[in-house]
Amino acid sequence: MQKLDILAIGVHPDDIELSCAGTLIKHVQKGQKVGIVDLTRGELGTRGTPELRIEEAKAAAKIMGIDIRDNLGMADGFFQNDKAHQLKLIEYIRKYQPEVVIANALEDRHPDHGRAGKLIADACFLAGLRKVETTHNNEVQMAWRPKRVYHMIQDRFIKPDFIVDISDVADIKIEAIKAYKSQFHDPNSNEPLTYIATDAFLGNVQNRASLLGKRIGVQYGEGFISQNAVGLTDLDALLLPDMS
Repeated sequence: MQKLDILAIGVHPDDIELSCAGTLIKHVQKGQKVGIVDLTRGELGTRGTPELRIEEAKAAAKIMGIDIRDNLGMADGFFQNDKAHQLKLIEYIRKYQPEVVIANALEDRHPDHGRAGKLIADACFLAGLRKVETTHNNEVQMAWRPKRVYHMIQDRFIKPDFIVDISDVADIKIEAIKAYKSQFHDPNSNEPLTYIATDAFLGNVQNRASLLGKRIGVQYGEGFISQNAVGLTDLDALLLPDMS
């Protein structure tokens, strides 16, 4: 077991990079332990192959400075929020014992995102019940429940409960996204053009970050949803450097 401060869980390789890479990079740069779990290999994606997506995910993690990245091999498009899938995910939540979990959006354009968001939230709660039994490498695991579960904002805009300033790492975030060369715009590619492979898509990602950043007075931001109220130790935690 290697305990993590933050575990980001996304259903498809590249979900994390698109929606919360900047936040993860900032915490890595602070010296915190950060890991990623991808639920599927994205094998239903129109472009590329599952094997190539795995290699691209490794390259993106390296760019972000993240050493731990696992893939659970669930069925892209057909996984369910049921006992078998929950227990598999609970195994990894208990393996890494994160303080914070970042999960897929609870509702989005892609139906996998919302279904995964609920699966992750449910698994985080169940992982804290000692009578839910799991093993890892043939060893019985201890119960563990993350202190907080936050949900990414993905394709559809949802009003964020809080926004993280990623201005100083926005360029690294885009570099990590571009590690998925098979998925995004490539003028030399002969593969079918998809929604995320258009020339405008990455520009839209940057525009979203700019819009969120503007709302807190910085250049770029990433927004998150919390089903529980976000607590502060004092009001100073709300203060950012004056950008005026």
